[in-house]
Amino acid sequence: MSVTEKDVQYIANLARLQLNQEEAKSFAGDMNKILDYMELLNEADTENVEPLEHVIELDSRFRKDEAKEPLSHEDALKNAPDADSDYFRVPKVIE
Repeated sequence: MSVTEKDVQYIANLARLQLNQEEAKSFAGDMNKILDYMELLNEADTENVEPLEHVIELDSRFRKDEAKEPLSHEDALKNAPDADSDYFRVPKVIE
């Protein structure tokens, strides 16, 4: 299967793009190169290859989930630009 300039213009129309003839020709060539590469990949023998989640083995990069003491009200509010004894004060946004 190959992509023609007419196919590119159709796709561009669906995407609400305007392409001139030269751009359509260039994109058709690019899309055909991509399809040729996909055909090359389809020829690879994957019979005994297990599906992968990721090509590189990665360990969890998250820290261990350990329970800790929560912040006190004073610590949580000490850098707030405006606060009362228990809450952050913010400008009213709903009228």
